[in-house]
Amino acid sequence: MQLTHQIKRQFGNSTTAGFTLLEVLIVVFIIAILAVIGIPSWLNWLNNTRLTAGQNEIYDALLKAKSKATQQKITYQASFRQGNDLAQWAVHPASVDPTEHYWQNLNSFVKIDESKTTLYQYSSNGVWRMQFNHKGNSNGRIGRVTVRLRNSNSNKQRCVFVSTLLGAMRKTDQCG
Repeated sequence: MQLTHQIKRQFGNSTTAGFTLLEVLIVVFIIAILAVIGIPSWLNWLNNTRLTAGQNEIYDALLKAKSKATQQKITYQASFRQGNDLAQWAVHPASVDPTEHYWQNLNSFVKIDESKTTLYQYSSNGVWRMQFNHKGNSNGRIGRVTVRLRNSNSNKQRCVFVSTLLGAMRKTDQCG
């Protein structure tokens, strides 16, 4: 009891409480270490998510072309092109010129890898295409569309394959 009374007299009966500068610095240092460890993992996850989103858009465009071909009983085409700033896709009847059709943008973080995309490519305008006939079968040619990150040195890529003449499609990150 005497000791408690002596401590109160020495430090006063102050009602203000807080942290010392040293305690705050230690907490900031710990948060900084956690951020240095966590940020690369978060960026890697974000890049993987962006690639997968681009891959899914291409897959969905191919599925839409195949579905429309069987519904309307005509040959439909999924077209893809890579401009300076963005990659685009369009789904339309094969008889319609794809340069005149309404184009949809892929997400702005990905681009079509021109060296690894093996779909038929028009020499006049550089547009890649995949056609599906009235039964949903690919129209004589199979291949893949490969996407990669636009502004990155990463070798990460995602592919969508039309792998059989029956129009079977699959998504993969093994594009080799």
